[in-house]
Amino acid sequence: MSEEMIGRGTWYDKMAADIVDRERKLGRSLQLIRTEMGLGASGFPHIGSLGDASRSFAVTLALKDQGYGSELIAFCDDKDGLRKVPVGLPKSLEKYLGFPVSSIPDPFGCHESYGRHMSSLLLDALDKCGIEYRYVSALDAYEKGLLNKEIETLLLNAKKVGEIVKEEVGQERYTEVLPYFPICGNCGRIYTTKALEYLPKENKVTYVCDGMEIKGKWLEGCGFKGEANVARAEGKLSWKGEFAARWRALDIRFEAYGKDIEDSVRINDRICREILCFEPPSHARYEMFLDKSGRKISKSTGNVFTSQVWFRYGSPQSLLLLMLKRFVGTRTLNVTDIPTYVNELDDLEDVYFGKKPAKDERELVKLRGLYEYCWALKPPQKPSVKVPFNLMTFLVKMAPKGSGEEFIAEKLRGYGYLQKSQTLDDSLRRRIEYASNWIKDFEEIKETAVGLSSAEKAAMAELVEVLKGEDDAEKIQNAIFNVAKKRGLQLGSFFKSLYMILLGVPHGPRLGPYLVAMGKQNVIDALQRALSKS
Repeated sequence: MSEEMIGRGTWYDKMAADIVDRERKLGRSLQLIRTEMGLGASGFPHIGSLGDASRSFAVTLALKDQGYGSELIAFCDDKDGLRKVPVGLPKSLEKYLGFPVSSIPDPFGCHESYGRHMSSLLLDALDKCGIEYRYVSALDAYEKGLLNKEIETLLLNAKKVGEIVKEEVGQERYTEVLPYFPICGNCGRIYTTKALEYLPKENKVTYVCDGMEIKGKWLEGCGFKGEANVARAEGKLSWKGEFAARWRALDIRFEAYGKDIEDSVRINDRICREILCFEPPSHARYEMFLDKSGRKISKSTGNVFTSQVWFRYGSPQSLLLLMLKRFVGTRTLNVTDIPTYVNELDDLEDVYFGKKPAKDERELVKLRGLYEYCWALKPPQKPSVKVPFNLMTFLVKMAPKGSGEEFIAEKLRGYGYLQKSQTLDDSLRRRIEYASNWIKDFEEIKETAVGLSSAEKAAMAELVEVLKGEDDAEKIQNAIFNVAKKRGLQLGSFFKSLYMILLGVPHGPRLGPYLVAMGKQNVIDALQRALSKS
């Protein structure tokens, strides 16, 4: 390799090395290098929320791999106020708009609060992915006084905070009010209050509950005037300061952030450095996941795509592959992309165990490293039996009720995926479960992109026309032979192209029965998409 690679050759290894180099120049201790991710609790945690955790955890793993102590802090903002009722939740929650999510009842009735329910969904996803973290609740942090020193410093220097905010984003609000939201002692809301004056001897702020614009709508305050005791957690810092406070209090050295909070991070970096006298953590900016319409995937707009949805159709490692394979750039995503990542993880495993080549030694090191990070640096000792997603859905669909596993095992032996006496292991049973869920919920075939010659395109287009008017499996099988022969194609080559498009492998079950079993229209749609992409 022309250039020395760091660690396991991934972006995360290089980031870890850069963090260590920076911390050493700053003269700070390298005994424990903490990374952080923010844990939202105001709505269903979408799939991008896992990106914060997985990327920071990969940096934590890389730091450990290079011989340094490191831990990931999962900071849950459960003192945040509810700004909007997420789509799918009862409208009755509107009466809690502006209330801290930790003081709102759980609409599902299984947790002590709305906030704890929402945060538990992301924590469950982290656990399933093998992400290790130390959970810090904002509610607990404020109640235990973890941020008290930082809050006092920011309130004493509120004028400087306001100047920084104005200089960075042109917002003048914090030149007029304190960067702190008291919880109204009368109505219980947090974002309708305006903090007016800090009383340092009493460690209190005076406030008035006069309302605030939230998500384009005015939320009326109750008019109450009072005092909030900072030491008793009767409020919270605004985002224009809270990031900086927790970075200093928790000694955070790295935090990735999404493009949507870039302004807040820049403001907090300055506040951290200029007011709290603490060098802010190293950062890495990533862009957002978009749905296929181009809208940002959001926990409040109804296009939320959760980790739990992914786990219904694919493994935690395939989800980590999505998160870790690329750090920068916006990506479009929806549920039908899951099979692609399941199959891609299989390809990555084949490279890792030497069953598939990489283009060069450098690429091999990087791909092996990526695979290891998908397994939180605890990869399996031997390769699994890998059955392409589309093939498994076909077998599940064809399997007779009551003897599905025996049928699938027999077919896999016939296709060469299992040895004669080999039975289904836990990994294959999980694949059967993923495929079963897919069949229950979807019919769409996720085709594989394949380069086609002009003759293959013409033959495939003719096959599509045949499929529109033919239902018999044997006649469809014969039609495949006929269109290939008509276009002067080698049968083996044409069948291989069809298998690659529909199954992702160069061979498989007889295509006539497969096309009927998977639904003619699904096959037609998949072939037409393949033709448009080729």
